Amino acid sequence: MTDSIVRPMTAEDRSEVIELLAFSDPWKRLGYQANDWNSYFVPLPPGRDSYVVEQNGRVAGIAVVRRNFLLGDYVELLGVADRARGKGLGGLLLAHVEASVFSRAKNLFACVSDFNDQARHFYKKQGYREIGPMPNFLIPGSAEILLRKTAGPAREKSQ
Repeated sequence: MTDSIVRPMTAEDRSEVIELLAFSDPWKRLGYQANDWNSYFVPLPPGRDSYVVEQNGRVAGIAVVRRNFLLGDYVELLGVADRARGKGLGGLLLAHVEASVFSRAKNLFACVSDFNDQARHFYKKQGYREIGPMPNFLIPGSAEILLRKTAGPAREKSQ
């Protein structure tokens, strides 16, 4: 991980980001294809913070954060290339996102597919708690599980 950096996504990163998402799960299982990702990333997602993690000069992961979601922010997308999984890059990318979010908000939310045990374990290890399932949210017969990591209540208790 010594040659890894997290930086804002640029238009030049699109093709590598689309490739890493189009050919990996859970996105394939959820029915997302390259043309779906192309529509999402052209132009870069408006009104969102987009970051990539680069390893040895190649894009190895992507995070997109939507601000102002349920008294916090929402990790709209987090993905790591199959070739780069298990090397700590997802944790590095998420830590970068969290540092940014928790400097301005108390809560960070994410969703994970109920069948994605690897992602569920990853988020749990990072301190996220499962809030609850949203059945049949993206595909029939599967649920998206809302997750939350918090730095505390959004409001201080009044005296």
